[in-house]
Amino acid sequence: MPADRPVALVTGASRGIGKACAIHLAGRGFDVAVGARTMHDGDGRYEGDAAIVVPGGLDTTVAAIEAAGTAGLAVRLDVLDRQSLLDAVDATMARFGRIDVLVNNGVYQGPVQTQEFLDTDEDDLRRVFEGNVLAQLALTRAVLPQMFERGGGTIINMISAVAYTDPPARIGEGGWGMSHAMSKAAFSRVAPMLNIELGDRGIRVFSVDPGFVVTEKTEAIGAAEQYTRHFRPATPPVIGAVVAWLAADPEADALRGKVVFAQRECKHRGLLPGWPPPKE
Repeated sequence: MPADRPVALVTGASRGIGKACAIHLAGRGFDVAVGARTMHDGDGRYEGDAAIVVPGGLDTTVAAIEAAGTAGLAVRLDVLDRQSLLDAVDATMARFGRIDVLVNNGVYQGPVQTQEFLDTDEDDLRRVFEGNVLAQLALTRAVLPQMFERGGGTIINMISAVAYTDPPARIGEGGWGMSHAMSKAAFSRVAPMLNIELGDRGIRVFSVDPGFVVTEKTEAIGAAEQYTRHFRPATPPVIGAVVAWLAADPEADALRGKVVFAQRECKHRGLLPGWPPPKE
């Protein structure tokens, strides 16, 4: 493979937004390492429920990366397992020798995400913050030294409107858990702070708000309808196209440290043919 081809590491890439980001980055000429817990398509289960299979696996993501003409690497990664995060960085460096872009997309997946306050104890909160904030900070810290050595790099953090938007209803009716919203609010402060602290060292940092996105998981658990009553949905490729543009196009520097509203940016820049679809 070309020694000078840029390399991205994308977490939570067995399906959904992470998978779309990996594929679009490959389309922009990146070799891509992808991390998640589900290594093989068909092995994913919704929060341990064996009856609900969630399509997708790192094997299918790597196949799509390679079909786009670059190299892919699958690494098992669990945001609640700190060593797996460090191992994923080491494996990517061993294979490709560099990490130019880190996409912090993976988050903790567990029932506490959809629990109301009175049903959530302190251990639940610790898991959410470990998986939605501290894991991403550990990955960022792990990739920065080699970025500094080369004079720059890009960190793209997938945030969420739940950080600053009140839910339209309770959980199960289009709402979300407070612990999830709290963790996303904390994570949303990372990009603007790092932009101030590390921008002069060549580190480009972005927050991406994907809006509501219908993924394989959303469809598998039958949750789409409760949210589409309140929000206009997008599909993962919309977000993937924006993330790849942020990673590859110097014009995106104007958005460093800011919240990038992916659906709006995709439409404004025409990054994905056919988006948005015509109104019925």
